[in-house]
Amino acid sequence: MKNFLDQDFLLQTDTAKRLYHDYAADMPIIDYHCHLPPDQIANDINFDNLTAVWLNGDHYKWRAMRANGVDESYITGNKPDKEKFEQWAATVPYTLRNPLYHWTHLELQRYFGIDSRLMPGTANDIYNDCTAKLQSPDYTVRKLITGRNVEVICTTDDPLDSLEYHQKIKQDNFGVKVLPAFRPDKAMNCDDTKVLNAYINQLEIVADTVVNSFESYLHALKKRHHYFAANGCCVSDHGLERLHADEYTDSEIVAIFNKIRQEQVLTPVERGKFKSAMLYHFALWDHEKGWVQQYHLGAIRNNSSRGLRQVGPDTGRDSIGDFSQARNLSKFLDRLDADDRLTKTIIYNLNPADNELMATMAGNFNDGSIAGKIQFGSAWWFLDQKDGMIKQLNAISNMGLLSRLVGMLTDSRSFLSFPRHEYFRRILCNLLGDDIENGELPNDIQWTGKIVQDICYFNAKNYFDFDKK
Repeated sequence: MKNFLDQDFLLQTDTAKRLYHDYAADMPIIDYHCHLPPDQIANDINFDNLTAVWLNGDHYKWRAMRANGVDESYITGNKPDKEKFEQWAATVPYTLRNPLYHWTHLELQRYFGIDSRLMPGTANDIYNDCTAKLQSPDYTVRKLITGRNVEVICTTDDPLDSLEYHQKIKQDNFGVKVLPAFRPDKAMNCDDTKVLNAYINQLEIVADTVVNSFESYLHALKKRHHYFAANGCCVSDHGLERLHADEYTDSEIVAIFNKIRQEQVLTPVERGKFKSAMLYHFALWDHEKGWVQQYHLGAIRNNSSRGLRQVGPDTGRDSIGDFSQARNLSKFLDRLDADDRLTKTIIYNLNPADNELMATMAGNFNDGSIAGKIQFGSAWWFLDQKDGMIKQLNAISNMGLLSRLVGMLTDSRSFLSFPRHEYFRRILCNLLGDDIENGELPNDIQWTGKIVQDICYFNAKNYFDFDKK
């Protein structure tokens, strides 16, 4: 029987162990999509306690606590931090076979050197020990980052963001590149025209541009796109149920925008046309600058109206959706590709039933100009666990080139989440190790090790333009 979370965790064969320890373990981390707050990096803060760094904002843990019968006051409410942690510690033993059980203990071990299992009987000592360490100069936010061998971080930022914290980080000559990513979801969300108008009014101020037409709206947003580029941005990101690729005319979009500015309610057809037009223009700008564009597809958000009303969005009330993806995704990519204006693109899928769909769709638009130009991105959100990662790796292996995958990311709001890269690397090495020991791949450790290092680090390093930033 193997010990839990020993040095060979998730590595089932001697070949897997060799691939991981000799080739994968020491590769730097390029975390090209996350939700870390740049102000905390800029100010290099110390967290007050373990709850503050570990539970605040972590909707994965919040979902588990609710499922375990924990009252909301201990989750997003105003109960003392230590009591919130105690409720999490009481929940952890019930997360067996949920990835949270692995992540929790991996993070305790990697950041704090704690091998004890978290449970009510160990909660007090673990909380006090970790909280004391978090007060020291060795546990500032920047030390949490550099301690995990991180080379690049891309945050997720609205076009209205000043990027002042990214600028401060760069001025400080922090050894890790912390770059913004352009996330214009709010700029195209016309479901509530009153909300969108408030956004446009803010844009006028930030972009110093009067927005009185669709043309001037695009001009103002493109100014922000330029501003992001001037501050090191070379990636964009979109979180969508599905891609919008409706047919429209320029005159229709002009008329729809005028209705938006008058705060009139749009029809479903009008909403689809407007979102399609906005996505197309964003993609053209990304192509002009040679950015990488990312599309996170398939989440159905804010399912609980009561939960949304009580504690707001992004609090663990989202799930996998069953949207029809193929036709619109094909139309969207083809419209850009037909004019050779399709930039490097990563498509992330949330519904595992669509894995093969996404993998084959990506292959349709590779053109030989760059290895892995169109990527089926790593397992995301509900799928970034052992089973989900294996299914994604198998789909891309069967339908494309696993060897050109640009690796893993955290997609996290927590500074303790970087071991998810280790988790992915161990799973990858175990998968390849099994194939070698089964005789399904040649016993060429040197070549397979190179492929492992490419997936873990070098593919992303070559795919993005981070070295120029």
